Amino acid sequence: MADKIDDAAQNMINNLEEKFGKSLDEWVEIVNVSGTEKVRERINFLKSEYGLTYGYANLIALTAKDRAKQAASGGSEVDLVDSQYTGDKADLRPIYETIIAKVNQFGKDVEVSPKRTYVSLRRNKQFALIQPSTKTRVDVGFNLKDVEPQGNLEAAGSFNSMCTHRMRLESQADVTEELINWLKSAYEDA
Repeated sequence: MADKIDDAAQNMINNLEEKFGKSLDEWVEIVNVSGTEKVRERINFLKSEYGLTYGYANLIALTAKDRAKQAASGGSEVDLVDSQYTGDKADLRPIYETIIAKVNQFGKDVEVSPKRTYVSLRRNKQFALIQPSTKTRVDVGFNLKDVEPQGNLEAAGSFNSMCTHRMRLESQADVTEELINWLKSAYEDA
């Protein structure tokens, strides 16, 4: 059921600019400077001032609320990633950047969602995460059902309860075809 809701919301986001002339980010900015604060006020504003239907107005108002809440709780997504790769872990940032560049080639439905200590990679659900675990290592966790550990792919163990497997990376050279293939497999299953 949640997957169908996520699919519907994604379809609405994809159609927003075509139907109403602005992207989701542009609409969020409009409601942020509108002088309205409550979700209901924002929905009514978008419907009356711009002729949006309830569904699209609700999507925009809730997205604006979620983004404001995220900014208040930990800063922007860029700030969250920056905070993970500072100090002793700064040298690990190129590993993260290389993985993200590869994963973004999988499709337009890849969602990169930074958290406080890791970055979640999502499609319909989380399929992987990237976490700078030590000052010398980035761990990539995967959600892979019915896959035996093999090669550099190991069972997640106590690493993260949201993952079934992980790979340990210490340099950009560890961002191998094997890693990308496992990420692609997890993405396709999500």
